[in-house]
Amino acid sequence: MAHKFEIWKDKKGEFRVRFKYNSEVMFSTEGYSSKASAQNAIDSIKKNGPDAPVEDNTSAA
Repeated sequence: MAHKFEIWKDKKGEFRVRFKYNSEVMFSTEGYSSKASAQNAIDSIKKNGPDAPVEDNTSAA
């Protein structure tokens, strides 16, 4: 599969989620104290992500 979510533990022992596409990390989350919270983040992204708007903050004021 070309894309996947991964749950991993960082050096502080916190659970994090990263999304990979073709082995490249597209994004990574904050640290969570429990694996269940990391899984909840994945579930939320899957549920709410497809309809999320894109906010372009690149233009200068």
